[in-house]
Amino acid sequence: MPAENAPGAGSLDDDDYPAYTMGRAADVLGTTPAFLRAVGEVGLITPLRSEGGHRRYSRGQLRIAARARELVDQGTPIEAACRIISLENQLDDALRLNQEMQRRLDERNGDI
Repeated sequence: MPAENAPGAGSLDDDDYPAYTMGRAADVLGTTPAFLRAVGEVGLITPLRSEGGHRRYSRGQLRIAARARELVDQGTPIEAACRIISLENQLDDALRLNQEMQRRLDERNGDI
C-alpha cells in the first residue's frame, strides 16, 4: 500500500476504523466467521468491505458482536439477540436525549 494511502497511527485509536479481518475478528471474539456473517445478515452490524471485497470490522462493531454472542451463549436465538441489542441501543439514545433535554430545561428555568 502506498504511504499516502496507509492508515495513520490515529486510525488505530478510532473505534470506527475497520481494522479487523473477518478471521481476526472471529478469533478476538472466540467465535466463527459464520457467526459474524449471521450477525451481519440480520443487520446488527454492517462490516465495511476492502477493495478486494473482504469484510472488515471495527472495534465498535466487535463490541456489538460480543454482546450478541453473550446473548446467544445464554440461549437466545440470534435474531432475538440482535433485536434485543437494537432495543438496548434505542433505549440508551432515548435516555441520553432525555438527559440533554432536561439539562436544557434546567438551564432555561435558571435564567428566568
